[in-house]
Amino acid sequence: MGCKEHKSEVNKKVWGEVEGKEVYLYSLTNSKGMEVKLTNYGGIITSIFTSDKNGKFDDVVLGFDNLQQYITSPNGSMGATIGRFANRIKNGRFVIDGISYQLPLNNGAHTLHGGFEFEKTVWDSEIIKTKLGNGIQLHYLSKDGQMGFPGNLDVYVTYTLTEENAIHVSFEATTDKATHVNFTQHSYFNLAGGKELIYDHLVKIEADNYLEFDEDVNATGRTLPLKGKSWDLSCKTRLGDQIHNIHLNGYHHCYVLNKPKDSLRIVAEALEPKYGRTLKVSTTQPGIVFYASNVLSDTVVGKYRIKYRPHAAFCIETQDYPDAPNQPNFPSTLLNPGEKYEEVVIYDFGTVSK
Repeated sequence: MGCKEHKSEVNKKVWGEVEGKEVYLYSLTNSKGMEVKLTNYGGIITSIFTSDKNGKFDDVVLGFDNLQQYITSPNGSMGATIGRFANRIKNGRFVIDGISYQLPLNNGAHTLHGGFEFEKTVWDSEIIKTKLGNGIQLHYLSKDGQMGFPGNLDVYVTYTLTEENAIHVSFEATTDKATHVNFTQHSYFNLAGGKELIYDHLVKIEADNYLEFDEDVNATGRTLPLKGKSWDLSCKTRLGDQIHNIHLNGYHHCYVLNKPKDSLRIVAEALEPKYGRTLKVSTTQPGIVFYASNVLSDTVVGKYRIKYRPHAAFCIETQDYPDAPNQPNFPSTLLNPGEKYEEVVIYDFGTVSK
């Protein structure tokens, strides 16, 4: 019997409505059969179907079956495009040119993921064709004062599926007033197709240092060496070997990438040996928050009627450093008028036979 033929194509359907705006679910498929589903609500990746070493396709990201669950779920940010500022800003406050800006506090006394603005928004969207492959371009104008941030921030995020089984994500933004910008993609990966917890995954991150966090998981401004720490992933590590020895029930750390910011390079690799799926992550961004879904709630049923629980997946959140607006030693996240924010992250899927 011959191999099943697949066609590179894009499909679009109406998935629902939020505040009078239509929400679409897009499906991108390449000639190798890989399929990515995403929605213009929150720029959320809802599914990634990729093959294992035996050619069987499974969905390798967590998510929900319908739009309403994404709107109401306490397991926030699942699969979403995050902004204006990914991760935490301490006390939800920063100063630009002598002016203090106060953001909504949605994580105790602090602000997480920019107040969830991007992931709770219906973005403008269109199907595009690029030299990389078929894609979806999302557009959103975050208005001056939205979630407390200054400036009208004009944002474009493009998701493209290549013929080489890679998802290419580009972030672009301009502003008319100085503001802080830090975007990320917040998919929860499980290369076993969600059939088991992530303990057997082997992970490596190209980092010899990490950012110190305080008791509220805010960056203190200090960069510390990973050597000797249970969360050191500078060598390929089985996640289950150390995950229960780490404070906060598992990995939740910001890794300082070894290579310089702005150069697109492979910064993380994951392998699930039983099914043989691999994931290589490349980015222009300077850091990775690696999070092992330590507090996923089993009160919500995900896709395929699976109850999610801690360590059901991992996130590789490429980004600038948390609380950078308040940490002068960190790379600046300030975007000025006339400048363009441009960052890229690539998720490259493959298989190994052994």
